[in-house]
Amino acid sequence: MTGSRRQFLIGSAALGTFAATGFPHIWSKNTDVARAADGEIKVGVLFSLTGTTAIIEESLNKATIMAIDEINAAGGVNGMKLVPVIEDPASDPATFAEKARKLVLSDKCVSVFGSYTSASRKAVLPVFEKQKNLFWYPTLYEGRECSKNVIYTGAVPNQQQDDFIPWLVEKFGKRWYLIGSNYIYPKEENNYCKKLLAELGAEVVAEEYVPLGHSEFSSVINKMKAEKPNVVFSTVVGDSVVALHRQYKAAGLDPETMPMASLTTSENEVAAMGGAAAAGHFTSAPYFMVGESPENQKFVEAYRSRWGGDKVTHFVSESAYFQVHLFGQAAAKLAASDITPEAVREAVKGEQFRAPQGLIKVEPENLHCWLRPKIGQCQPDGQFKILKQSADWLEPDPYKAYPNQKCTADGLKTI
Repeated sequence: MTGSRRQFLIGSAALGTFAATGFPHIWSKNTDVARAADGEIKVGVLFSLTGTTAIIEESLNKATIMAIDEINAAGGVNGMKLVPVIEDPASDPATFAEKARKLVLSDKCVSVFGSYTSASRKAVLPVFEKQKNLFWYPTLYEGRECSKNVIYTGAVPNQQQDDFIPWLVEKFGKRWYLIGSNYIYPKEENNYCKKLLAELGAEVVAEEYVPLGHSEFSSVINKMKAEKPNVVFSTVVGDSVVALHRQYKAAGLDPETMPMASLTTSENEVAAMGGAAAAGHFTSAPYFMVGESPENQKFVEAYRSRWGGDKVTHFVSESAYFQVHLFGQAAAKLAASDITPEAVREAVKGEQFRAPQGLIKVEPENLHCWLRPKIGQCQPDGQFKILKQSADWLEPDPYKAYPNQKCTADGLKTI
């Protein structure tokens, strides 16, 4: 693993991450179990720093490292330092699995923070389930997963759509055009969207999927012009978001009469496309950078001070940040010799943290988080104006689209 070790050395130097601590080998007497030792707690950081999804995953890496540094600066976990082992899975699911095995089996990490796409999460899941380790996943996702070895800190469909879809129908109308990238996440989100639309008496005039990385939307734009939907519901991801918005604007389409409503367009994608291309369109998310809480002001200021004044925070970097603090709080409840993946999992159940979005909580039954949904409209300056937010946090229901199934502490149950 010479190459991987070199990447870690380079990454640590670039990020200023505990270079002075060296690379302690944290082994316990039982070499099959990852646990804290020698006054340090090893944790894996598994986000793509190269490849197609690095455009967003590098920001998740930064938020994770920043949270680790904050915990260490405050004295660590009961005096023990968190030591990050950084790997670059290069936007490739197979490499994600390979790096996950290294972090769990060779590096003996007590937990691993990582992944953006569902494909990469699915790739690493067997590693964590077989080795009884713990993976922390910060991304909004499609639900339909129930694992005792993953802490899910991103939103599931009900937390983004339950308020969003009725609000859009009331404000703009009942004829909808669904456009998404061609993989599991958009299809499952659209499945839930269609259920909500049917309940509201709305109709889907078109449903279309494009390959990941797709950049030519002229035919899609022409169909939009022909169908004249009231709302374009977009679950397009990555660089395709930038291309779609720019071509929508170039075609002269008007967000005042036919807005795009997205679950995936954050400040990060807007920074890439420019505020003018995104202005007037809507996103539903638990977090926006403009949030006025003291916790968010501290988060944004610290992030920009550390990584650059032009950097933006967004709803996945926020969950990547707060999940590290949840880990720290859970580990602090344990004696040093008891800090194992399974013990951390039990300790984090019901744990609360005042995140930049507001107070959040880990649901003990399904290891997903209670979050605070918001609806934002993008402004010309690239930031969002929050138009609506939930009165309280919203319970995660990863199987809400499948009412005969429920994720419980004992596993997936058929009702």
